[in-house]
Amino acid sequence: MFTIIIPARYASMRLPGKALLDLAGKPMVVRVAEQAARSGASRLVVATDHVGIANAARLEGFEAVMTRADHATGTDRLAEVVTLLKLADNEIVVNVQGDEPLIDPEFVRAVAELLQSRPHAAIATACHRIADGDEVFNPNVVKVALDRDNFALYFSRAPIPYARDAFVQGGKTIPDGLPIYRHIGLYAYRARFLRTFPTLLAPAMESFEALEQLRALWHGFRIVVLVTDATPAPGVDTPEDLVRVRALFDRRA
Repeated sequence: MFTIIIPARYASMRLPGKALLDLAGKPMVVRVAEQAARSGASRLVVATDHVGIANAARLEGFEAVMTRADHATGTDRLAEVVTLLKLADNEIVVNVQGDEPLIDPEFVRAVAELLQSRPHAAIATACHRIADGDEVFNPNVVKVALDRDNFALYFSRAPIPYARDAFVQGGKTIPDGLPIYRHIGLYAYRARFLRTFPTLLAPAMESFEALEQLRALWHGFRIVVLVTDATPAPGVDTPEDLVRVRALFDRRA
């Protein structure tokens, strides 16, 4: 049993109003909700600061709640929704972004079930092994280092772990056996943690890395990580992404 929350803001620097952009006759946020609902979640809620997005979701039969527009992070928005919905402390909440109409429902379910099975974890997320040396050194690709039980040790935009002998001379070939993983930004949380998050001091490492999950680690919360072989479908961040995804939906219609 888990609840999906889909944060869907209207503002977007590269694609204004993208939650309402058309995908084969339906707004993007509705396509995301339809896909996420196939995961078997017991409840699905669209959380938005825009009445048009809320109405679009409700028109298709999905629950929607209005949130403030001034949240500093997406996790802060989730915290508000957890309070509005009066979710029990131990309830599992999965954050599905409102610009991921191709998200795999089974992947959503797997992350939720992983958190359910790890009572000492406050958060669950996912990763896959990096095979491309350029990705290792790309600061837009977030890496995660794991302990033996697949709990996160650290997240970074830098190469971690760093293969000293292979990389020191500027090489980008990934040596055999290097456990270097790309973080996949799908999260499941316990509702108790989400209520706590807005009260936590942001550490310097969060500010420098621009990675809010480091706040949880810094305060001692454990993050368990699903290691998968699959590469999840990308979200819609740019006009080029929109063209590609529209073509996929048009072929299905």
